[in-house]
Amino acid sequence: MSKDKNIQLSVEHYFFPKKCVQKERVKKDDSQEADFSLVIKAQLPNRGITAIYGPSGCGKTTLLRCIAGLEIAEQCQLSIGDIDLASLPTKHRQLGYVFQENRLFPHLSVDGNLEFSYKRRFSDNGPSKQQVIDWLDIETLLDRKPDQLSGGQKQRVSIARALLTAPRCLLLDEPLAGVDSKARNLILQHMKTVADNLKIPMVYVSHNLDEITRLADYLMIMDQGRLVADGALLDMLSRLDLDLTRQENAAVVLNTKIVGHDDHYSLTQLSLGLDLNLGSVGSCADTQLSVGRLCGEAGDTVRVRIPCRDVSIALEKPSQSSILNILSGAITDIELVDGARAIVKTDVLGQSILARITRKSLEHLALEKGKSVYLQIKTVALLSETLV
Repeated sequence: MSKDKNIQLSVEHYFFPKKCVQKERVKKDDSQEADFSLVIKAQLPNRGITAIYGPSGCGKTTLLRCIAGLEIAEQCQLSIGDIDLASLPTKHRQLGYVFQENRLFPHLSVDGNLEFSYKRRFSDNGPSKQQVIDWLDIETLLDRKPDQLSGGQKQRVSIARALLTAPRCLLLDEPLAGVDSKARNLILQHMKTVADNLKIPMVYVSHNLDEITRLADYLMIMDQGRLVADGALLDMLSRLDLDLTRQENAAVVLNTKIVGHDDHYSLTQLSLGLDLNLGSVGSCADTQLSVGRLCGEAGDTVRVRIPCRDVSIALEKPSQSSILNILSGAITDIELVDGARAIVKTDVLGQSILARITRKSLEHLALEKGKSVYLQIKTVALLSETLV
């Protein structure tokens, strides 16, 4: 991707104890530690969803507010494509913003809130009102007032209202923080629909790793106001030098393709070999996953998530097991997590799968780089499903 089509971002922002605040300095927020500084330089894709991830207090929200112009940074360079936004006031940056708490107008219906934004859209290049209503499935909510909505419904309406301004970029600040798991799953599905249909970049702040693995295409990891690492999500999730792999809910995301369907057992076979012309390698059972029956054709791409804790390792292929998904791979790296556990990184047709096992098992099986193994995968979660 050429440089002029990306989001170019460089932000420096400093906070000082209140006793030392100078007039030209911005007072620190109560949630910020004294002498906190934010120094970030990054280049983000101009399409898809970029997630900004890190612990609470690391500066994620401050960075988002600097991008939006809601926080005046000491130094800021921001451009989307060939448009320089840093010198523009907030209202002229043409950015949509979804806050943690919904900010719907309580005296207006859902339709009134949407209409308010639509009449004030930045340009005529954005989605239509009906498109946004369909993407976020809020047709049945249009006549309700905000106080008649659940938390998840309010956030869907908030996202819809931001989209109707026809933004050149959508910023989301932990929009699911106060939403229950059922509503969260629904909103994540709708947001993927939005991302697939609306060809603008979306920047999503979260400290929830599960949300990010399900939603993001690109990942920025922050800590203490600094950029730790950034890159394509699939690559970042399998990097053993990052703290992501040490978390209990660590997982990898794989791209697969539909090979065929087993109508008798209502299953669909997915191949990790994305080139279905790989012959015996691409169609070999040792490089395929079985999932519940999907509505798709051979060759359709499906994204899946595999938690590290749900992968075990064997030196010989198990012949008597209730686990359907058994893949053959080769160990590419091993990292000790603590005194009791280890992460084993394996390669299966060019894609990485991680297994979290005990150090005792690691030594008992004499596992080392280059060794061929079999991976027993207990859970395969679908992150995308193509429909006919």
